[in-house]
Amino acid sequence: MHWHEDLQFIYVLDGIVEVRTLDHSVQIQAGEAIFINKDVVHFVGEIKNCHYNSFLFPSYFLAFYAGSPAKDFVDSVITNDRLPLIHFTPAVGWHKEITTILQQLVRLEKDKTIFYVYEVLVKLSSLWLIMRKNIILPQEQKESVVPLRMQKILRFIEEHFSEDLTLFDLSASANISKSECSRCFKVSMDTTPYKYLTEYRLSKAAQLLAKTNEPVGNIAAAVGFHQMSHFGKCFKEKTGYSPKEYRKMENGH
Repeated sequence: MHWHEDLQFIYVLDGIVEVRTLDHSVQIQAGEAIFINKDVVHFVGEIKNCHYNSFLFPSYFLAFYAGSPAKDFVDSVITNDRLPLIHFTPAVGWHKEITTILQQLVRLEKDKTIFYVYEVLVKLSSLWLIMRKNIILPQEQKESVVPLRMQKILRFIEEHFSEDLTLFDLSASANISKSECSRCFKVSMDTTPYKYLTEYRLSKAAQLLAKTNEPVGNIAAAVGFHQMSHFGKCFKEKTGYSPKEYRKMENGH
């Protein structure tokens, strides 16, 4: 699970992609696409062997300039908490227009010209115009407390995962009890706070193993593991490789 301030479109070329938020789950088939709104906590995974293109860009690309009246058409979407995702299927007329433009963006990415940057901006603006013209904006409603609490906890983990964290620390970050913290993880992610924190730390360790030459012991400590044996055991259970084997595999040695 992660989030970002950028807007995101995903176009699926082959297979099936699953996009999960804290309270939604959508499967996107080949030829379909999805829009993921700003700051939406989500996970992207594959159901079957898949190939997809992901386009991320800041919302200000669509407003043209500071103070532009076009900004209202952007803000009405990105500030709407009731609009986390939009699933596009070619069976719907205007959805087909969206997937066609995404296909064009895929081609632009493969065959870049000297006008690539400007061509992309024009396509993104056209994409947004079609979407904005056709969507019905949901009425603002009071958001469920679980996603709000989870967003606070997940942000806290992102900022403090390398520290000694307890269930009390996680629950305190959202001003809830330890039992309510555990319930929120179970309801929204079907896991426990401890398991999520461990997997988050392991994912950060995997990135460091692949992208740096830092000693394994330093990496283990940097992501919050104080015992090398425990780190090695957890890492192998999750990936099937020891940290050193994983590094060799990622570096092609």
